[in-house]
Amino acid sequence: MTIIPTPLADCIVIVPRVFNDDRGYFYESFNEKAFTEATGKTVHFVQDNQSFSARGVLRGLHLQKGEYAQSKLVRVVQGEVLDVAVDLRKASATYGQHYAAKLSAENHHQLFIPKGFAHGFIVLSENAIFQYKCDNYYNKQSESGLHYADPALDINWELNADELIVNDKDKELPFLKDAADFGF
Repeated sequence: MTIIPTPLADCIVIVPRVFNDDRGYFYESFNEKAFTEATGKTVHFVQDNQSFSARGVLRGLHLQKGEYAQSKLVRVVQGEVLDVAVDLRKASATYGQHYAAKLSAENHHQLFIPKGFAHGFIVLSENAIFQYKCDNYYNKQSESGLHYADPALDINWELNADELIVNDKDKELPFLKDAADFGF
């Protein structure tokens, strides 16, 4: 695997080694030992999640607060998404900044998002199957997030506003300037 640092500390792109032949391809999507050796991070994933979404569906920007904060390792199994991580660690030099990466079934790239970040994605292809590993269990009382259209974040979601499909809950998330302390 190849590790590509992002401008946000501890948030990294992982490019797995893919073996292609006339039958298709094979790659190891996760190996804890290889991950630890390549990143220097010890992360024990306890939950895998998967979503299916149509073009224009925007999910995010989500996070879990407090003792239920989660690191995530995300990837796309079908289609293409623009994946976004926002650094919410108050002591970080990149607090309030975001990083966006295109993840697809073709490029096999993965994004590691550490605790202390909000996360979201938008589907750019006709549809997408999105998978992510979490190092902590989901807790409804700890869910939180940021508004996807926060002008302070200035995220280019790559689709026009009239193409976005956002649920009501995500439309009501606060802007960074109005958000309560997330505890990071």
